[in-house]
Amino acid sequence: MRIRPLVALAPVVLLALASFAGSCSNAADSDSRIGVVVTLQPQAEFVEKVSAGLVDVTIMVPPGASPHTYDPTPQQMRELADAKMYAKVGSGVEFELAWMDKLIEQNEDIVVIDCSQGIELIEMTAGDVPDHESEASNDAQGAMDPHIWMSPRNAGTMVRNICDGLVQVDPDNREVYEANRDAYLQTLAELDHDIAAGLANVSNRVFMVYHPAFGYFARDYDLTMLPVEEAGKEPTAAGLAHLIDQARKHNIKVIFASPQFNPQSANVIAEQIDGSVIFVDPLARDYVANLRTLLDELVLAME
Repeated sequence: MRIRPLVALAPVVLLALASFAGSCSNAADSDSRIGVVVTLQPQAEFVEKVSAGLVDVTIMVPPGASPHTYDPTPQQMRELADAKMYAKVGSGVEFELAWMDKLIEQNEDIVVIDCSQGIELIEMTAGDVPDHESEASNDAQGAMDPHIWMSPRNAGTMVRNICDGLVQVDPDNREVYEANRDAYLQTLAELDHDIAAGLANVSNRVFMVYHPAFGYFARDYDLTMLPVEEAGKEPTAAGLAHLIDQARKHNIKVIFASPQFNPQSANVIAEQIDGSVIFVDPLARDYVANLRTLLDELVLAME
């Protein structure tokens, strides 16, 4: 008369077996995914849009950290050692200049993709302050701007390079990668169109930023960027006074700052011009939403 309890337990046993099989399948799926390493968060967005879950992405410079000063952790080094592909920015980001050779030593078989291939680099801007002579201004002259991803047009090139790399390391999924690439390129084209249209009729085309991360964006949409910081250095007292004069000259009421940097100088300028400091993160992972937020803030600031 013990048959009924055993029958009652059977579904539980089957459920447990199914759960065990499912966990094994998930582990296998995880193990089968290709490891891809990127330097910055926006690149992770690009990889994920193209790969649609077929890869595991490791970001070397995590949220809140600066690519100008960050050092990788032992855990990141272990993930790098098992990865198949590294998508570097390739435009002179300080993290890569300091660490790229050491990173490759951890995994000599890794395929390195240069996301900047096909992108024409521009010089770091010093705005319209030719009479502002400083050591920082002199250092900035001739230096190339590494912030290529801040242009949706450049982002399209980066996405194509990433797709080519994924196809190289995982040719069996070429069709998936290329279809996803084309869909995301359409999204970027729509973003580019909307930014151009949104900024077409703004009357004041000059904006001030603390860290000069928006040079390619300014170039693409016929804007002028005035940076507070140059070549990683705070402005001198004379330089700060000049920036305040420039802000007044161009009727600037907003200074854009990046959360990775201390906005003290931006706050000083904002106080003197009766303006405000607004934070926009050039390293945000949600790339399209972030640039749409930047567009909205710029339109309000430049009306």
